[in-house]
Amino acid sequence: MWCQKQQRRRVVHDNPETTHTARLQTKDHVGMTSDDIALSWVLASRSPEQLARFYADLLGTKPKPGVAAHHWIVPLQGQGSLQIYTPSRKRPWPASGSALAPCLQRRAKADPLLELQAWHQHVIQLGGRSTEEPRLESFGAECWLEDPEGQSFLLLVLRPESSERTI
Repeated sequence: MWCQKQQRRRVVHDNPETTHTARLQTKDHVGMTSDDIALSWVLASRSPEQLARFYADLLGTKPKPGVAAHHWIVPLQGQGSLQIYTPSRKRPWPASGSALAPCLQRRAKADPLLELQAWHQHVIQLGGRSTEEPRLESFGAECWLEDPEGQSFLLLVLRPESSERTI
């Protein structure tokens, strides 16, 4: 597919009459800026409203109904959202634990490991499962957990002095 697109672009660029069309294929020439693009995560769920409440509680926000009864949105700090939905029955169920996973991140006020241990306990109380114990790293503390439906996510607490930005 990539090769076909590249090949088409070359053909378009070789034809002076269609050069303008070729330029319109890039974001710079259709008026799109980084302000127009937001990152959101999508997460398949058998019970989207319940899972949205789980993540909203972890993030200290409130879930909102989405575009359908089987779609919920959890607003994220600053920009973006976590969109939780039930996939169409016409599509295969997404595999759990795929290459991308949500990372819930915050900056520590004092000891990152102690704060992570408390946050870790909160996840367990909400119905999440621990897959490893919180551990201290050079940048702060982290641990992997699973939500109530078995999907992996990372909790990360940065050191107070860390130059890493929380997103």
